[in-house]
Amino acid sequence: MWLLPIFSFVSRVALGVFYRLTMAGERVPQRGPILLLANHPNSLVDPAMVGAVARRPVRFLAKAPLFTDRALGWLIRGSGSIPVYRRQDDPTATGRNEDMFRAVWEALGSGCAVGMFPEGLSHDEPALAPLKTGAARIALGAAPLVGGAFPVIPVGLSFREKQTFRSDALAVVGEPVRWDDLAAAGVEDRDAVEELTRRIDDALRDVTVNLQRWEDVPLVEAAEAVYAAELPVSGDPGDRVERLREASEGLARLRAEDREEWHRVADAVAAHARVLRVLGLRPEELQAAPRTSGAALWTLRQLLFFLVGAPLAALGIAIYFLPYRLTGIAEARARRGRDSRATFKVMVGAIVHLAWTLAVAALVAWRAGPLAGAAALVALPLVGLVTVHVLERWSHAAGEARRFFLRTRRPEVLEEMRSRQRALAERLHALWQEVRA
Repeated sequence: MWLLPIFSFVSRVALGVFYRLTMAGERVPQRGPILLLANHPNSLVDPAMVGAVARRPVRFLAKAPLFTDRALGWLIRGSGSIPVYRRQDDPTATGRNEDMFRAVWEALGSGCAVGMFPEGLSHDEPALAPLKTGAARIALGAAPLVGGAFPVIPVGLSFREKQTFRSDALAVVGEPVRWDDLAAAGVEDRDAVEELTRRIDDALRDVTVNLQRWEDVPLVEAAEAVYAAELPVSGDPGDRVERLREASEGLARLRAEDREEWHRVADAVAAHARVLRVLGLRPEELQAAPRTSGAALWTLRQLLFFLVGAPLAALGIAIYFLPYRLTGIAEARARRGRDSRATFKVMVGAIVHLAWTLAVAALVAWRAGPLAGAAALVALPLVGLVTVHVLERWSHAAGEARRFFLRTRRPEVLEEMRSRQRALAERLHALWQEVRA
């Protein structure tokens, strides 16, 4: 338990560095017992994501073999995790799960936050796996200790490219599951367990995007982006997940009915997305008019920023290029599954970069004295963070410049693209209204 507050803090920092992390939806209660239930697409990164969303220490259920793992056991035990004995790990140990249930009930009864993944395993499928009944049994078993129903909160985790440094990650906190009518039923009531499991499944599907196959991801994301660019919609990240969820459901229905219209619209969306990629544009950027009056001021701001930032970024690249490359090489050679590659990169990357920072600071202390070494130990991580920011700012500025010249020199191309995108958004809207009806 001694590592729990440290784990919570370090998780938020590490995720904020590795991903462009966005949190949306409801706020997690900061006091009292809560059961946080999330989908499980990204191995040990997922508990860190849930902990970052909770903004309070969370005790997680973890498979028993992790507690004796040479690399991770100390972290799992020290963070207050509770072992789960799965049949696929050791068929002879499943009887010990009674101890697991008692430990979780006691944790909730004492006001702790508990996190778990009802799918029962980390996986790389594009949709939720069938839920186990453990979450429902935990909630019903803890109710007498807590004094009735308590918040059971779904958390939807989404990653654009989960193994890629500085890719987008989104955590959406849904509304608590309503189960006051079931709280008195008890853990032995099979009908109550099944009904609560069904409600949990519905709640998780409301905050996740579930597709039939990975090949549908670019199509659904492109269709949502075109729709959102042309029609009045909310810009909230949670609402975007809702639109993606509805689009994936609509796609499944259209495919099942084998309608000809959806094939034509899908081909048009894919073709439009390809042209935008070639032009270096996003759907929403087609609507932005060129601002020639502000071009000079924008250019001056960028020059001033990079005049200061570029030397720092060059220093950061020179210092951290080697550990960055070593992390990538180690991850490539490990040949991990897609659901665990990000975990490996985050953990190995953190260890390698920390060791490298300590080594460089020690070298500075040896050459220039302890005070200089201490200053280097503080300054080096800051230089690394500035480097990441400058490189992202450079990428954004280069894209803005490219789009500006395209808008001013080839306006007829953009006007044709705008008309095509508007018509495509109207076709998507009409098709979706037809599906919903």
